[in-house]
Amino acid sequence: MNSRLLIGTLALLAATWCCKKGADQVAVQPKSDYLEAGAGSMFVTVTATKDWTLSLEYPAGTDAWASVDPASGSASRNDVRLRFEANAAEQERQLTLVLHGQGAQASATITQAGKSTTPPGPDGPGSYGYGYDVAPGNLNWLELPATKAGDGCELLIHNMQGGRYAGLSRDGTRNWSCYWDYQEHLSLWVAYPLNRSLIGKGDRTDAWGFDPLLPTALQPDLTARSYGGGWSRGHQIPSADRLTYAANVSTFYPTNMTPQNNSFNGGIWAKLETAVRKYADYTDTLYVVTGCLYQGSTTTSGTSSGFAVRIPTHYYKALLAHTTGGTQGQDGYLAAGFFLPHDASIGGGNYVNYICSIDQLEEKTGIDFFPNLIRKIGQDKAGLVESTTPGNWWK
Repeated sequence: MNSRLLIGTLALLAATWCCKKGADQVAVQPKSDYLEAGAGSMFVTVTATKDWTLSLEYPAGTDAWASVDPASGSASRNDVRLRFEANAAEQERQLTLVLHGQGAQASATITQAGKSTTPPGPDGPGSYGYGYDVAPGNLNWLELPATKAGDGCELLIHNMQGGRYAGLSRDGTRNWSCYWDYQEHLSLWVAYPLNRSLIGKGDRTDAWGFDPLLPTALQPDLTARSYGGGWSRGHQIPSADRLTYAANVSTFYPTNMTPQNNSFNGGIWAKLETAVRKYADYTDTLYVVTGCLYQGSTTTSGTSSGFAVRIPTHYYKALLAHTTGGTQGQDGYLAAGFFLPHDASIGGGNYVNYICSIDQLEEKTGIDFFPNLIRKIGQDKAGLVESTTPGNWWK
């Protein structure tokens, strides 16, 4: 493991229980100990039982470049925002968050990259580790939407054994990928290939656990309960899409969950999930993207998971079907999108009422779906696949 990542992770863990005997237990925990060079913000979790203040300390001779809001409080909270300026220098810089409680103190050190720094992963520059805004550009899998460096999200890739996908030269062991949003505590989308072989055989495990690709402190705790506030634990890749044991276990990670209305989750959304598996039965491979949007939502879940997670306003699926020698679409490729309001009132409705073309779905979401299709069939044919209104094959 990269030394900076290891030391930073240990520092975050050590900060959790830094207090005097007999005093209140206090902790301060930023989502990451390493920031990109650009300006931005991230949330910090403060653990305290009584009054506390949070200050920023800088090495001697350096100027202040960040702030926290709020800087004081009277109980634990996970929405303290650290705002930071862009680092215009070539060198990295640091600050220390210092939390003072009733006779106790905790701290955590954060490093910001210099403007020319390439943040390393656990296996060196360019590898994939948590805590960095990573958008790998060397994967040509058809299911992956376009990613963007600097948006605060990270692409995490899981293998069929539930751990990190490492074989970047092989496609055979990839399971599902997600675009983890550190600020919202969930994945904005999950993408995966689907066919009978990948589904496999087995049973639903209900093995609720933490994603090994992220520290547990950064994830909602859904192991024994849901988010709170009456919201269900809604899968993005359904459990029934991966039935071999280890692959099924991975579908119960918090990185695959979003807070959903139960009537929506068990109604129209479940019907659409079943339809997706039927589509896959008629293809060589169906490439699936499932995601959520907020569009100004200010509603949050309860905090029984450890976080107040913002409730999505919409859910969507982008589907790209391929059949070798198929007569449908372009060179055997055809596509459809589904864009549904997250509304209990449509729980008993028909998902087909919410079908659209991929171009229309891209307009609604601002996401570029299936950008690697151009490499397979060329720009003109790919454009036709994405612009065509879904026909009876999908209905």
